[in-house]
Amino acid sequence: MSKLALITGASAGIGRATALKLAKDGYNIIVTGRRNDRLELLQAEIKSISNVNVFTAQFDIQQKEAVTEFINFLNGEWRDIDVLVNNAGLALGKDAFHNGNLDDWDTMIDTNVKGMMYISKLVSQIMVKRGKGHIVNVTSTASTQVYKDGGIYCASKHAALALSKSMRIDLLPHGIKVSSVSPGAVDTEFSLVRFRGHQQKAASVYEGYTPLNADDIANLISFIVNQPAHVNINDIEVTCVAQANAYYFDKKS
Repeated sequence: MSKLALITGASAGIGRATALKLAKDGYNIIVTGRRNDRLELLQAEIKSISNVNVFTAQFDIQQKEAVTEFINFLNGEWRDIDVLVNNAGLALGKDAFHNGNLDDWDTMIDTNVKGMMYISKLVSQIMVKRGKGHIVNVTSTASTQVYKDGGIYCASKHAALALSKSMRIDLLPHGIKVSSVSPGAVDTEFSLVRFRGHQQKAASVYEGYTPLNADDIANLISFIVNQPAHVNINDIEVTCVAQANAYYFDKKS
């Protein structure tokens, strides 16, 4: 019987690529996100490349009630979640701390930290009852390092990694795996969202070097969740060759 993977933030980027990759691996798929039209397109694409079952759910992971309603709605085979990929996350703005936008701060904390908490708690309860499962948290190189003008985003990712480590400890007696993937620069919508659709600013982030792409991270997540039952990968930090850490790049003019 096929395993079931739930991927948050699946309407684009790493989440979308992960859904496609795990479907190719034979997982039935639940994809969630805020843009229903993109989720439906993803569902059709998955069905075109595999024979797995796909369920889509449109909601904002920042909303505790919406997350609870979604998990409570799942029943039968759609409730037996084997893998949760906590991918939903974002950065907004890039400002010095004293010039930061409070609304942006709230959105980053509510998405990157609280949203991850909401869905992880409910899904982990299902996994505890089943005595198995795997939670994969997509964090960032910013989960262990801080860079200029990115304080709140970095703080949110530090919190996400801390939550991942605490889940690993608390879920240890229940046989549930917990892993984190900490990517560096990945060429997705990330910078376009951060700079509110400003194409030139977003593109400049990836100029002068070859960044990671969404498929690179999806392949890594596939590797993590398809390890033998006795193997848990706690944390992987991955960057492109031209990036040493959160702030050192070798960019060619």
